[in-house]
Amino acid sequence: MSLKTRIEAVLFITAQALEVKDIAEILKADEEEVENALLELIMDYSARDGALEIDDENGYILQVKEEFMDIVEQLCPVELKPSVLKTLTVIALKEPIRQSYLKELRGSNAYEHVQELLKKGLISRHKDKNGRSFNLKTTPKFAEYFKLKGDAKTLAKIMDLERQAKDDGHEDDSVPIDENTGNE
Repeated sequence: MSLKTRIEAVLFITAQALEVKDIAEILKADEEEVENALLELIMDYSARDGALEIDDENGYILQVKEEFMDIVEQLCPVELKPSVLKTLTVIALKEPIRQSYLKELRGSNAYEHVQELLKKGLISRHKDKNGRSFNLKTTPKFAEYFKLKGDAKTLAKIMDLERQAKDDGHEDDSVPIDENTGNE
């Protein structure tokens, strides 16, 4: 097993950019040898017509080339910005929630967040009975994305119980919840 293939394995497994010294430490190898092998590996990836590349802008990382990002985004939703995640959290905990009420809670940027969440398939939107606003709900893709079991109301109850326990100073005295019913 060559140093180059071992470096490739390290870059494949780690999801963050690594410095030469980090890779050398992981592999218990000489930094200069690691740097030379990295350069060879970069040349190997750039010479073949593949979808992967090694980027060395802020350390070394194995990544999908920019021209293939549309495929990646289709298969693996990209991380949500914190502000969008907060909006999604409000929707999940208060669903179904009127879009107008969400705007009151989260501000005018909530509309943009809703559009992004709709596009990613994490929420659905339907006209309310009056036809003047929309009701927002999470979708099965939301539960799948966050690996949730049960519904959002059960999750809200669990979070409420945890919050109450912390407020009462009983962080370790959590009440067991039946996953299927949401009951204690």
